[in-house]
Amino acid sequence: MLAPGINLQAQKNQNADKLALQYFEQKEFEKANTFFEDLFDQNPDTWYSYYYKSLLAVKDYSKAEKITKKQLKANKFNSYLYVYLGRIYKAQNEPKKEKEAYQKAIKELVPMQAYIQSLANTFVEDELYDYAIETYNKAKTSDYPYFYERAEIYKRKNDLKAMINEYLDALEFRDTELITVQTNLQNSLGYDDEEGGIKNPLLKQELQKRIQKSPEKTVLSEFLIFIQKQQKDFDGAFVQSRALDKRLKEDGHRVFELARICVSNQIWDVAKRCYEYIIEKGSGNLYYDAASIDILNVEYLSVTQKPLPAQEELLLLEANLNKAKDKYQNSSMKAQIIKNLASLEAYYLNRPGTAVILLQDLIGESGADATAKAEYKTMLADIYLIKGEIWEASLLYSQVEKDFKYEAIGQEAKFKNAKLSFYAGDFKWAKTQADVLKGATSKLIANDALDLSLIITDAIGVDTNDLPLKLFASAELMILQHKYDQAVARMDSINQLFNTNTLGDDIYYKKAQIYQKLGKYEQVEAMYKNIIEFFPDELYGDDAQFKLAELYEKFLMDKEKAKTAYQEVLTKYPGSIYVVEARKRYRELRGDNLSN
Repeated sequence: MLAPGINLQAQKNQNADKLALQYFEQKEFEKANTFFEDLFDQNPDTWYSYYYKSLLAVKDYSKAEKITKKQLKANKFNSYLYVYLGRIYKAQNEPKKEKEAYQKAIKELVPMQAYIQSLANTFVEDELYDYAIETYNKAKTSDYPYFYERAEIYKRKNDLKAMINEYLDALEFRDTELITVQTNLQNSLGYDDEEGGIKNPLLKQELQKRIQKSPEKTVLSEFLIFIQKQQKDFDGAFVQSRALDKRLKEDGHRVFELARICVSNQIWDVAKRCYEYIIEKGSGNLYYDAASIDILNVEYLSVTQKPLPAQEELLLLEANLNKAKDKYQNSSMKAQIIKNLASLEAYYLNRPGTAVILLQDLIGESGADATAKAEYKTMLADIYLIKGEIWEASLLYSQVEKDFKYEAIGQEAKFKNAKLSFYAGDFKWAKTQADVLKGATSKLIANDALDLSLIITDAIGVDTNDLPLKLFASAELMILQHKYDQAVARMDSINQLFNTNTLGDDIYYKKAQIYQKLGKYEQVEAMYKNIIEFFPDELYGDDAQFKLAELYEKFLMDKEKAKTAYQEVLTKYPGSIYVVEARKRYRELRGDNLSN
């Protein structure tokens, strides 16, 4: 058992601890120092920091210097304490002694990571960035060169060029740093302007300088390709990817993957160049056949997505597809060729009969799996529909629906059957089917079914006159048949004949789709703006807002208007199915990196 006097002293010391900290927190530093002095003498390592700060607060620089030198004598490895001395000299306006203290801190530094980090952090606390960098420069070794630490300090100095080069030094130091460097640069360059993050032009410039100086360092080219993809500089990415493919004697895999990315971004010309490069490698190349077929798909998409493709282009495409169909008639890859050829014949060359034969042959072949056959049947049903063969179309949709009742392709077929009833004017049955599909597992189908149900309900309501809706439904079928002028005239007649109809936003939306196909973008903009202005809370309010943003981004090339329009999707329609995509597009336009 301890003596009573010792217990009393321990209790007194404990109270001193509490009182000292209480006065310190209350900024009553004079009172705190009366306790800190004894506490420091008893346990200097625990109480030095508090006592030092408290002494500075009351400007007792002499005592602060004394206790700091005492700590240095007892802890010679803690060279960060020289920075604490420097603070004292700075407060006393003694720049020479201040500088000497900082220099001595670096001179006395023990090259162990804990001490290095402690000193550098202390310099950074005082915004003495150059001394912090000098600390890391002195301490760097071949095993740990402190690239990331120096980069962070340059970021604090707002010296982006130096920061970028530290990260690039890390990349050249070790190839495996690529992902870490990419992530750090993206975060460090930020998103403050349109060219923030990986899109910052300074990054690309510095990287290109290094590639010119050291072309053999392939990791630099890898990083440049990554940046070019982020910036959607697909032409530059192709040039670099092709150069790497040749230098490394690769089999075209890198270029083939880039082609796929170009296709998803609808960059047809670069995608075509990628595939041509692979095809030039010869039929022995692993990707030759896939590239030969994919390049035809690119030609199909680039031609058919034009507002009004020229007949010469369509016929040339038809000839190329037929040639490929014959070449790959025994290949499992021919399905894509035939699907494109059938669509071309039916929708662009006005030969639906030829399309029917192509798809019937594809369906009749053995070997295709059930899902693929269901896809072909759905395509064939669509073509029967535009031919006006309603029964044949409905029969095929029903087969697919029956075979894939709980899967997306079956639900799509069920919805198309409902739309078929809608075109035929059987609104009651169409609505019944649409209502069932509101619970479809596919969000897109569920939303389309909801739209169809609402159109029917809103258009007929308590009014038994369904003629306006019949005219509208027949106009929709004309759109499928590419009879655009007739469809517009039919929809315009609805307003002329029935001025109290409830199809205003529906008509504007369908006309916008027609004008889009015809490349009449000013009219498209006008239709969407009409919906947003006159029918903002109706069925197509959020659709019109999103599609308007997409129009500005992809067709009118107005980045600022697109950003504003996407943002308005988020603010005006927070519950819309377009919110996720609108946010993604907005961030892309702003310059955010979405690859992480």
